[in-house]
Amino acid sequence: MTLHTLSVLVENKPGVLTRVAALFARRSFNIESLAVGPTEREDISRITVVADVQDAPLEQITKQLHKLINVIKIVELETDASVQRELLLVKVRAKAEVRGQVIEIADLFRARIVDVATDSLVIEATGPGSKLSALLSLLEPFGIREMVKSGIVGIARGPKTLTDRAVDRQAR
Repeated sequence: MTLHTLSVLVENKPGVLTRVAALFARRSFNIESLAVGPTEREDISRITVVADVQDAPLEQITKQLHKLINVIKIVELETDASVQRELLLVKVRAKAEVRGQVIEIADLFRARIVDVATDSLVIEATGPGSKLSALLSLLEPFGIREMVKSGIVGIARGPKTLTDRAVDRQAR
């Protein structure tokens, strides 16, 4: 499996996400993670796509993404040159006698308790997928009742911004 993380700046207009996702589907690429949200500019959104793609088809798909009218800029986020995180919410069985142990595990991972019920806790954690997997493996013996993970979001390291460069090119 060859996972690649693409950061795609697009115009904030209806239907853009559908067209981007359809492009991956037409090429039979599995999207492992997909996250979309606004940027610092209200007219631009960022789509972060993690897909299982070989190197040669990756170039092919980025060329096709560039052809979509609402796509402004595409950058592959290399793991060592970017910060990438996921959000995890997990509901864990935690009766009074084991609640302290669950809280201690959450603290070790710098996670937060965001909801408390009589027999469960909801824990919020952020970080790379490996950290979240390690947390889940330690919580599993207590009983995971429910969990949800966001897609990966990422940003390049350093002073350069993807949005500034894209907007400069768009203005030309």
